[in-house]
Formats: sequence, structure tokens, C-alpha cells
Amino acid sequence: MSVTGAGRNADLIVINGRVLTMDEGNPVAEAVAVKDGAIIAIGSGAAIEELKGPATEVIDAKGGSVLPGFIEAHMHLFSGGAELAHLQLGGVHGFEALQKAIRDYASIRPNAAMLVAQGVDYTVLGAERVTRHHLDAILPDRPFCMAAPDHHTMWANTRALEMAGILHGRALGPGNEIVMGDDGLAAGELREGEAFGPVLDLAGEGRVRLGLATGGEPDPMPSAAERAADRDIMRRGLAWCARHGITSIQNMDGNLYQLELLAEIEAEEGLPCRVQIPFHYKNFMTLDMLDKASAMAERYDSEWLSSGMVKVFYDGVLDSWTAVMVEPYADRPDWVGEPLFTPQQFIDLAVAVDKRGLQIAVHSIGDGAVRAVLDGYEAVQKANGKRDSRHRVEHIEVTTASDVPRFAELGVIASMQPPHPPGAMDFPLEPTVSRIGPARWPLSYAWRTLKNAGAHVVFASDWPVSPIDPILGIQAALLRKPWAESDPDQSFSLHESLAAYTVEGAYAEFAEHRKGTLKPGYLADLVVLSADIEKTAPADLHKLRPVTAICGGKVTYQA
Repeated sequence: MSVTGAGRNADLIVINGRVLTMDEGNPVAEAVAVKDGAIIAIGSGAAIEELKGPATEVIDAKGGSVLPGFIEAHMHLFSGGAELAHLQLGGVHGFEALQKAIRDYASIRPNAAMLVAQGVDYTVLGAERVTRHHLDAILPDRPFCMAAPDHHTMWANTRALEMAGILHGRALGPGNEIVMGDDGLAAGELREGEAFGPVLDLAGEGRVRLGLATGGEPDPMPSAAERAADRDIMRRGLAWCARHGITSIQNMDGNLYQLELLAEIEAEEGLPCRVQIPFHYKNFMTLDMLDKASAMAERYDSEWLSSGMVKVFYDGVLDSWTAVMVEPYADRPDWVGEPLFTPQQFIDLAVAVDKRGLQIAVHSIGDGAVRAVLDGYEAVQKANGKRDSRHRVEHIEVTTASDVPRFAELGVIASMQPPHPPGAMDFPLEPTVSRIGPARWPLSYAWRTLKNAGAHVVFASDWPVSPIDPILGIQAALLRKPWAESDPDQSFSLHESLAAYTVEGAYAEFAEHRKGTLKPGYLADLVVLSADIEKTAPADLHKLRPVTAICGGKVTYQA
């Protein structure tokens, strides 16, 4: 057994567990003891029982796995919390099923200013693309919109388009599009945030999207009642994370307002998860606005609430042809997508961010975007010198053979999402696999290829784009199958998947010396599962549930 501070009574002990510490020097144990928010001992049940005092809280794992708390390395907390109240259309197919779901939802919300749905497949009507006319036939008199799972495309009915003032179109920035019909009016399909932002604003939830849409602050600032309502949305999102065994969140959109809300919750009752909120730099900003990113990093730098990162979008997504490719799309041979930054603009931004000592995380889905971002990181090292920067590339849904080794060479983190490959979990194969084309399949969602090339690969869900559950993500990583027999196997082992949700997540936020592993002296962040994950068949992993989550030595969820 490894003990620090032996002889003191523990605040909490976890007993009768199969403890997977993720610590190579002490990989398996039976029990854990916690005091003052940190782990003080890991070892046999008998040894840990000696640290029990009259006030010690005892958690009986009943043979279940005890793991480091899951670290969610890419998610959207504020909007995810809000969307828990929206209509969920995942798995709905065909016009009749869509109609029933929407009308049922509308009937129980007669006073809603705007009806919003999430998670509808691009192929909800088969090969036919959704238009406002389909939605008008379902709900003609009330404004309605629904989002694709990736949150990069929405469809709106005529009433919503009229009320948002975009039925006749509108000039938009690069990579955004209001698809127009043959009649000269908006067809109903809205691609990227500038296009669908005016429609979503009708729902009165604009503040939850600011960290994504503008990176700016509410204007006007919310009233006390509105601010309290926003804190409740945050609480709902945090509770959803805790019930899935998540103890640390690396948010991938942000502004100062989100940090302030979280700080208010922390002051009122404490946070159930540790949260990092970035500054979101948009392509309409100027480099002097990075002063705000530095100020956020300086003001928020605790174990519970921090900043220190700049988030950027370089491209969109494959399904709406807004991801940036090296070669044209397989099903659109004259188009490679339009970047949100020019390569030089991104280089200038990355050099400026790095010079401030901040971390960069860039949404890069197409192989053209991935290459441009890696080029930017290479330029950073030439301009500023090499340091332990741990800059990140988010998603990497397609890459090229020549760019694979650059991740390890440049010390760049590959942040990837096991639920995202079509066919791996909830996303259908089409239209994505046809957009990519068979020639690029071998290097699509290439987790194993990147890991084998020496890259740090960190896993996450991208919630609310995908279900938040890390256990489902682990299952998807284990069961991943190639789209063609000739494609390489990109699946991960159980231990690799667990590490990608714990050890690598800690590494991604420069915290591997204090979390991501169960070890004396480390933060007391852990999760107890309903059964032994090592003895559970991969196909049955979805049956496992977190029964207890502990963050900072306090129970944050109990089934």
C-alpha cells in the first residue's frame, strides 16, 4: 500500500472496489482513502479500513470498478445545459415520425416563443433534403427550427425565417450560408452560426450561445432574474456531467460571462466539476482582443475554475460541405470548402496567442484545415521558439499521411471523439462517408494511426453534439470497425480508451501531476461504476453506469 499522512482519519474511503489507478507503478488496488480533497492512501481493503474514523464517509463499491474521474476534454457546457430541455430527435426517421414528435412537443409547450429541436439526422427524410415546406406541413403557425447533431446545420420553417428576417436571405461571412430556393426565398436550410443565429435568438436563449457565436459578452447585461436563470442552466449542465462520472470539463466555447456564472455557483454551493473555459477568438476580431484572453487566464486560475486557452474554429463540418479539404469532396468535385481564416491570418493569431503563454485549441475537421493549423503551429515554433505549449487540434476527422507524424514532431495534442465516426455510435454512415470518399477512408477519424505515430490522443464527447456518456465513448472506441476491409483498424483497447478519458485529459490541461491518475497526493476525483469494467464484454459496456462520482473528495453524484 502507498500511504501519505498515515494515522489520520480519512474524510472518505471507497472500499470493496476493483481500483484501476492508471498509475503504472501501482496499477490495481482494492480501496482508496481521501482527506481534505486529496487522496491519502491506495491499497488493500484492510489497510484502508485502518484510516476509518467515526466521521469517515464510506462508499462501498460492491466489486465495481473505481477509476479516476472522467475528464471531458471537449464539450459545450452552457448550451448543452440549455438543450436538455429541447426536443430530442435522435433516431427519428421518416416524415410521419418527425411530424408526430414535433407536434407532440409543441402541444405541451403552447406558450413557447420558439420551438427548438436537436439531433435530427441529415437523412431524416432519406435522400430528400429537408426544406421549410416540410416543416410548414408539420407546424405552419409557430416558429420552429431543428438542428443536426453536429450543430452546424439547422432547418427552420417559414414562420421562423420570417420572424428572424432572413426569409429573403442575408449577406454572411465566409463559411456561412442561407441556402436559397428556386423561388428566390430561403429554402429552410441554414449552414453555420451566422446563418441560423437570428432564428435561435427567437428562443430567448442567445446568452447560452454567445461563447460559440461571438465570443463576446451579453449586451445588454442580463437582469438579476435572467442571471439567476442562466446559473440554473449551468447547474443543470454540471449535474448532467457529474451523473456521468465526469469530474473535469475542458469547455470548447467561452466568454467572461460563463466564468462569472460558474464563479457565482462556486461561491454559493461549490462546483461539482472542475471547469476550464477558453476565450473564443472569432475571425472578425483583432489581435489586441487577446488582452481579454490573458485577463481571463490571470483572473481564473484555480483547481476548480480556470481559463488559459484560446479556442478557434478553422472550418465547419463534412456533412454541409463546410469542412476544408486538401482535395475536393468526393461527391462535390469542384469544392474544397472555405476556411474561416486565411492561412496567414491563422499563423499571425497562433504566434500572438503562443507569445502570451496561452494554449490554442482549433476546430479542424477537414484535412485541409488540419494541415493549415499544423502549419500555423510550426510557424509558432519558428517565431517564438519551442516550448511545452500542448497546442491542440480538435476533431481531425480527415487527415493526410504526410501530416500524421507532425503531431508528435510539433508536440500537438490530437483531441478526438469516439462517438463521431459514422457507424461507430449514433451517426449514420451517410452522407458523411460519401462526402469523404473511399480514397480518404483509411485516414478518417484515425485515432490509432495518430497514436501509433506518437501523438497524445485525448478522447471526449463534444456534448451536446454527441451523448455525453464516457462509457458509451469507450464502447465506441473498442467496437470501432473499418468502413472497408482494406482500411486500417482504428479501434482502441480498454486501457487505452480509459487513459484517453483520464491520463491524456489531464495532460491536455497540464495537470498530469495532480489528476487523471489515482495516486497519493493527487486530487480526490474518482468514479465508481456499477460493475467491473474489465470483466464486462465490450458489447455490454453500455449497461455499466456510474453509481458514485467524487470530485475534490465530495460526493457529487450518487445513483
